[in-house]
Amino acid sequence: MQLHELQPNNSRTSAKRVGRGGKRGKTSGKGHKGQKARAGNSSRPEMRDIIKKLPKLRGHGVNRARTVNSERVLPVVVNVATLEAVFEGKEVTPKALVAAGIVNTRRGKAPAVKILGNGDLSKKLSVSGCQVSKSAQEKIEKAGGTVA
Repeated sequence: MQLHELQPNNSRTSAKRVGRGGKRGKTSGKGHKGQKARAGNSSRPEMRDIIKKLPKLRGHGVNRARTVNSERVLPVVVNVATLEAVFEGKEVTPKALVAAGIVNTRRGKAPAVKILGNGDLSKKLSVSGCQVSKSAQEKIEKAGGTVA
């Protein structure tokens, strides 16, 4: 042990007592009112851990029930390039897409499908029972197909 390694067993300064006049005025560093501002408060640590694990709802506005539509069904996206590769000038429907293995069933039924215009199309296809984007509709009609 060396002289510069010596340390006292107890500190010379005592912990700062808050809330008795002096440098910490008004709420004395305890925020405003409430259970946590009172003397003798100490919340149980296990409760604190439970509260920390609760997820916070974010980005749903004032009334979540009105802003979130849980019944809305998002369609499965299929590109024109996929239709070009799989179909040979025939009817394109959600059932046909399931049969071709492009789309999986939802609860035993063919899902809602939206066709997007990514890729090129040279085959004459007739699309029905699907939502179609503008660019996809232009490409299908340019190739001589129809959209119903």
